[in-house]
Amino acid sequence: MSDRAEVLGILREFGVTVFVNSKAGGGRARSYLRQIQKLFESNQVQPQFVMTNSAGELELAAQNAILQGRRALFAMGGDGTFQVLANAAFGSDALLGVLPLGGGNDFAAALGLPDDPVRAAEALLRGHPRFVDLARVRTGEGRTRLYAGGGGIGLDAQALQYANGMFRHFPGRFRYVASALRALAGYVPIDVRLEFPGSAFGAMEAKALLAGVLNTPTYGAGMQLAPGADIGDGLLEVVLLENLNVFEVMAILPRLIGSGELRTSRLKRWRIERVRLTTGQSCLFHGDGEIIGPTPVEIEAVPRAIQVLAPSME
Repeated sequence: MSDRAEVLGILREFGVTVFVNSKAGGGRARSYLRQIQKLFESNQVQPQFVMTNSAGELELAAQNAILQGRRALFAMGGDGTFQVLANAAFGSDALLGVLPLGGGNDFAAALGLPDDPVRAAEALLRGHPRFVDLARVRTGEGRTRLYAGGGGIGLDAQALQYANGMFRHFPGRFRYVASALRALAGYVPIDVRLEFPGSAFGAMEAKALLAGVLNTPTYGAGMQLAPGADIGDGLLEVVLLENLNVFEVMAILPRLIGSGELRTSRLKRWRIERVRLTTGQSCLFHGDGEIIGPTPVEIEAVPRAIQVLAPSME
């Protein structure tokens, strides 16, 4: 039996539960539901849509669906929405999917999915199952959380309040670049120490704009901070962007806005299984655009953590 036939068999037998972030896409989620429903039904797949208004509501609903024997669980929203579903499903035999409709859809992009939820649904119906890695973070206050794409401390974490606030209606990557520029005004670089337990890399200390730990090649709606990252290699990519002056920032902006590339000699990268970040002053760590908790934090790769639907390479 082919992977596609196996996938359709699972979807037809168990149906698909789609957890919809009602706030995703500027509240446009409902406008896609009828098209997606018709698409599933034309393939003899029965969808069930669950509207959710918060991360806690979505996670509880997903856990209940798993307890009820639902096998195919999709998240409709951005990276943060999928993160919630991944945490709920971790350790189960659920088959997950993502219908991207967020400000940043970097995990969906890493899977090779279109950035339109209807086209993504079409691709998943023709897709195949694969196991992917997640990142597990433990914060200074003892919280443990999984994330799927990118996480970090510094400028990007501070920029989140603007990305989710005054710039939330800006399109794609420009939303995150504009938010970072706004956060840069008056920003004080952080003193950060990076340690790599179990590896040959020595510890490093620096004044940094940001320190990121990525599972996906891109971050913030397509910014290529870790072009070598792979969601299936059992490793994470640590990215350190050292302090830049205003002229250095202006020099990298055109390429960053245009293609998402970040080219500067002040950018350093490591591919590792585990990293510990300690800061001189308390900083908040985010994963997939959601604040998780304060430093110090330790992040590790979790290989083959969940099974997801990915588009066919044909």
